[in-house]
Amino acid sequence: LRYPDPDTKVGDSVTVDLATMRPTKIFKFEVGCTVMISGGRNRGRIGTLTARDRHPGMFDIVHVKDAMDNEFATRLGNVMVIAANNSKPTIALPRGKGVKLSISEERDRRFAQRAKQSSA
Repeated sequence: LRYPDPDTKVGDSVTVDLATMRPTKIFKFEVGCTVMISGGRNRGRIGTLTARDRHPGMFDIVHVKDAMDNEFATRLGNVMVIAANNSKPTIALPRGKGVKLSISEERDRRFAQRAKQSSA
């Protein structure tokens, strides 16, 4: 992008048309938007941004709530906006819709799938 749109701020996401190399949409980084975590221990999780804690001179922290109402926090640099407030994400979501399961929940799901396959 040669000249950034004056409406964009740090943390916003921009979709670009590859044929013309022009921005098509701007997703604002604000409370209530849908975000995807791209780094850290929560990598791959998707949820709604609930709060942002500013720490001058240190890493800013954002708080996210996923589809199962689990809340977690991560650094601001690990977060990417994928949809505006109350709208459908513009990317295809991973299997499980970005919800991280505990070890016991994963085990229970695997056992249920095996039982379903063996009965069929």
